[in-house]
Formats: sequence, C-alpha cells, structure tokens
Amino acid sequence: MTRRDIVFAPVAAALPALAAQTPHRALYEMRIIKLRNGAENQRTRTTAFLKTYVALAKAAGAGPIGAFSSSVAEDGPFLILLASFKGYGDMEECQARIAADSGYRKARAEWEKGGPPYERLQVNLLRGFPGYPAMTPPPTEGRKTSRLFELRMYELENLEHVERKIRMFDEGETAIFVRAGMLPVFFGETLAGANLPSLYYMLGFDNLAAREACWSKSGGDPAWKTLGAEYPDVATVPKLSVSFVTPLPFSDVR
Repeated sequence: MTRRDIVFAPVAAALPALAAQTPHRALYEMRIIKLRNGAENQRTRTTAFLKTYVALAKAAGAGPIGAFSSSVAEDGPFLILLASFKGYGDMEECQARIAADSGYRKARAEWEKGGPPYERLQVNLLRGFPGYPAMTPPPTEGRKTSRLFELRMYELENLEHVERKIRMFDEGETAIFVRAGMLPVFFGETLAGANLPSLYYMLGFDNLAAREACWSKSGGDPAWKTLGAEYPDVATVPKLSVSFVTPLPFSDVR
C-alpha cells in the first residue's frame, strides 16, 4: 500500500481510545497537503481533486468544509482541507460513501497520474471547544472578494495547560476577539496528529490591514488584562505557529 492509497481512508477505526467524544462538539479532520512547485503541477491537480472531493463529502453528509491555499506560511506551499463531522461514526459513514462513489475513484485516478500529487500529507483530528463547538463560516452576502484567514496553532507543555487554555478561550478570550471585529471560524483541540499537545483555531479578516487593527484592538481590551492575570500560565504559549491562507473557490469558509 502506498501513501496515496490511504490519503482519504477512514481513520476513526484506528482511534478507539478517542471514541468518547462529546456528541455536541464537532469533530474536525484537517488535512494539510504539502506541495512543491514543479513539472508535476501538484497545486492544480490537487485543487481539481479537492473540488470533486468536497462536493462528494457534502452530498455524503459532512458539515461545513473549508478549503484553503497557503498565502504566507512556514513550509509552504500547501493546501488545507478542513471537514467537520458530528462524530467518529458520522465521519466513517461519510468517508465510506465517498470511497464507493465512481466519481471519486475517477477523480483520484486523474489526480494520481503524472507523478506524485503531493510531497507530504499531515492529518490531524480536532475536537471543537465547549464554548465554540462547531465551525462557523462567516457571512458572504454582498461580498465581492474573499477574506484573509489566519490559522493559528499553539503548542502547549502538557494536557493541563491544554485544558486551561481552552477555558481561557471559552471564558473570555473568544469574546475579546469578536468585540475587536475578528470572525472566528473554528477552535479545536488536537486529538491526533503532529505536535501534541496543541490547539488550532482560525480567524477571518477583510484584509491584512483589518487584521492588524483587530489584533491591536483586542490587545487593548480591558478584559484581556483581567483574563491574563487569571490564567498567567497559559496567557502566552511556548510555541505559536501562524499561517495566512486564502479560500479556494469551492470552500464553505470564504
């Protein structure tokens, strides 16, 4: 079996220890598809495949799906597919329906022709925070251009710090973001994947200038000082990774 044979295979069966997921908190499958610029034309081929995959996944019952291309990011270029599900069983059923679809098999065969379709694949499973349990695509009515999205990953020291950082978000940090004009898309605790223990979240902005203004405003919010004093051990994190990404045309998050 090659690495391409397992790209979109169900992963829930390999994770029985995680099966106690709280039903109302979404399960996210984040696939980071790392590319290279070359004769294989990996970006164009993979984008075409993802367009078909997203349509099939939504028809098979997946929740909102975000699809993005790296803009400014470490280890670029890459594409991200972020699919949301009610739980592990929902994800398995959706992926089984996709795998049985002749359109999927045709699209995958086309994707895999002409050399490797990607360089590396990283798959993370995330669970939504109690205070922000589901993906929320920002409204697009009246917009003529796509937003800029910021994907942030926090690596923490231990599981206690993960729990405290989640509480910090749920008890005020997310509200500070909203007051500052940011558009939260999702917040997720990493259940399986690289760089554990860690958290991911995504924020939307009209543009880079708006992003700078929002972060400045959030830092000046009086509640931030109070919250930081309550959670001094996780007010800052050991490692922060930031990626700026742009939505692909078929993304639900735009």
